[in-house]
Amino acid sequence: MKHARLFALSLLVATAVPAWAEPPKDFGTEVETLRKEIGATGVSIAIVEDGKTTLSRGWGERKLGERALVDKETIFQTGSTGKAMTAAALAILVDEGKIGWDDPVIRHMPWFRMYDPWVTREITIRDLLVHRSGLGLGQGDLMFVPRTNLTRKQTVQRVAYLKPKTSFRSAYAYDNILYAVAGQLIEEVTGKTWEVFIREKLLRPGGMKNATSDSEDRFRIANRSWPHARLNGPLRGLGDQQALNERDELGRNGAPAGGLALSADDMAAWLKIQLAHGALPNGKYLFSEAQAAEMWKPVTPMPITQLPEQLKAARPMQQAYALGWQVQDYRGHRIISHGGGVFGSITRVVMIPDKNIGFAIMMNNEESGMLLGLTYRLLDHYLDQPDTGWTTKWQDWYKERLAGGVEYLKQAQASPAKVGPSLDPARYAGRYRDPWYGDIVVANTAQGLTIDFTSTPRMVGRLKHWQYDSFVTEYDDPAIEPAYVTFALDADGKVTGVTMKAVSKIADFSWDYHDLDLKPVEEKK
Repeated sequence: MKHARLFALSLLVATAVPAWAEPPKDFGTEVETLRKEIGATGVSIAIVEDGKTTLSRGWGERKLGERALVDKETIFQTGSTGKAMTAAALAILVDEGKIGWDDPVIRHMPWFRMYDPWVTREITIRDLLVHRSGLGLGQGDLMFVPRTNLTRKQTVQRVAYLKPKTSFRSAYAYDNILYAVAGQLIEEVTGKTWEVFIREKLLRPGGMKNATSDSEDRFRIANRSWPHARLNGPLRGLGDQQALNERDELGRNGAPAGGLALSADDMAAWLKIQLAHGALPNGKYLFSEAQAAEMWKPVTPMPITQLPEQLKAARPMQQAYALGWQVQDYRGHRIISHGGGVFGSITRVVMIPDKNIGFAIMMNNEESGMLLGLTYRLLDHYLDQPDTGWTTKWQDWYKERLAGGVEYLKQAQASPAKVGPSLDPARYAGRYRDPWYGDIVVANTAQGLTIDFTSTPRMVGRLKHWQYDSFVTEYDDPAIEPAYVTFALDADGKVTGVTMKAVSKIADFSWDYHDLDLKPVEEKK
């Protein structure tokens, strides 16, 4: 009865909010024109207003060079926007009385460990979701980026070796690894994997009939988009658009951080549930209104990124991370949103609660300028603001960012010292181990030094001398971000350790080479 009264009240409030009734005039033509100008492959957009779907459609190709076109049922990989669904899955368990947001994680998963024993005792389920654990940006992501042979439980066990960058609950730093912990916790509590629990308790009851939580399920759906990227230019993002190997994706162990695939119709259903505070069209609730409020409640203050003058209006006055959602202001309104990306696919989900409006934009490519441009175009439309050319402004920003990355590479490549290496190639060869990642093998072959990341299938390549005792990777897979590999030597010329860092200044933060601390492994005789 309480839920029925709340649902009736929410409907009353919703009908009191004026709706714009439709997307911008000729919006479909605008999207298609922009897509062709930029050379983006496919785009899918869902818009919900006052509980009704006012747009659900696609543009472009599912896969470059094939005739199959994107439609409203084409599923896209949606990356970190799925963090909100992992939070919602936990909310369902809170409603069922099986967990509490502020329960210590070890109450439900006694074997779980953080690096610091005190943090192990204190870290709560809420802490897993709000990026304040003390870990660094993207720390540990190499355990599932771009793929892995580790299980989720093995990955969670290795969290114990991630040395924090800051003290517990003192600073914001976005991570993925603790959402993998949250996914494992769901399995420990329910006996069902995250994939099964999400499908049975969230996707299907929520009316998301096309959505998948498991990559093998996704591969069985013919109407799916393929990832695309520009890889044959001076750095990622420049060159020709090309289809990637769709199986070279986020490892399944990291799926609770961003392993869902949804269609425009699915996104519309999800947005309706969110804007109705957990209510379903049949009058039932997916999760309670109390948990809906909890998930939108700001927890961790986020630093505000400086933007160039032409994008100044997009800069919020304040922003914070909630449970799987980012909360900020825009033109005096509260905005609930989250971005997502896996290699070759990007997504943005946005809601304006006081307008009862939400939208999602999914792309099977990495054209961030277009994604952000359309995001702010729609925000201004639904906030009754004139079109100020956001699509052009964000595309210009994206081009400038790539140009800056190219300039950085040119400067670095122009001045390596013509010194080294200090040792014969055979003396660099060996097995090196990092406590959280595992083993990396450097071998001396007839073709020169090679490198093999043993926990990551097909992450192999050659090491080309750079300067001193530093080398640069030349991977067999061009989609893998290149890295500098530096050997440390003692006074006798013996290798004592290996460190790494990404070559590109604008490499995705999930390439956390810099967090590796590799030491030689003495081979048993």
